[in-house]
Amino acid sequence: MGTFALSLSNMAAVFKKQLKDTFKNKTVLIQFIMLPVLTLIMNDAIRVEGMPEHFFINLFATMYTGMAPLTGIAAVIAEEKEKNTLRVLRMSNVKPYEYLLGIGGYIWLACMAGASVICAAGSFKTGEAAAFLAVMAAGILISLLVGAAIGIWSKNQMMATSIVLPVMMIFSFLPMLSMFNEDIARVAKFTYTEQVRILLLQTASAHIGIGDIGIILGNVILFITLFALAYKKCGLE
Repeated sequence: MGTFALSLSNMAAVFKKQLKDTFKNKTVLIQFIMLPVLTLIMNDAIRVEGMPEHFFINLFATMYTGMAPLTGIAAVIAEEKEKNTLRVLRMSNVKPYEYLLGIGGYIWLACMAGASVICAAGSFKTGEAAAFLAVMAAGILISLLVGAAIGIWSKNQMMATSIVLPVMMIFSFLPMLSMFNEDIARVAKFTYTEQVRILLLQTASAHIGIGDIGIILGNVILFITLFALAYKKCGLE
């Protein structure tokens, strides 16, 4: 019981530390607020005849899922590795899993706050809003796995940025491009962000196909494997 309480205390300390650091790090902070604010503006300002309902909400929600958590956690881990902050935390008896859960939990909650803003812009019914947020919550968790793997793999912030940018571009923009190009759609359907986009369109019907679940689980297994390999090779030193 004492060990469990200590772990919670350490995770809470990491959580609070990251909360303070976010307001100092404008690069990370803007990732959490840019797309939610843009969603509010675009959803209210642009009305085009024949445009699907909730077009900008679903579009930016998908982009947000593949962008904010991925770049946020990669930047944080890489920065703290470069500045040897992680070594100091380790010397303070903060275990790697406590650090990762603390950082991951904070970024997940910050991204879910942004997701709630995007969801509120759609004026969904209660059931639809719950389904919308559940889909985004799952997508954000997968993005955290991807970003954490990149952050752990990277020796410094520059390396993390050079890796995370193309990965982020693929996962955040591929679903958008798939709406306009069938060839891209055939490839995009195997990514978790495209499945997030598809599921967000189906929140009213709450219909989830076996194929959709299979692709998402395949993505989860792939990124857990990559995360494990990155941690085994590089650790948090």
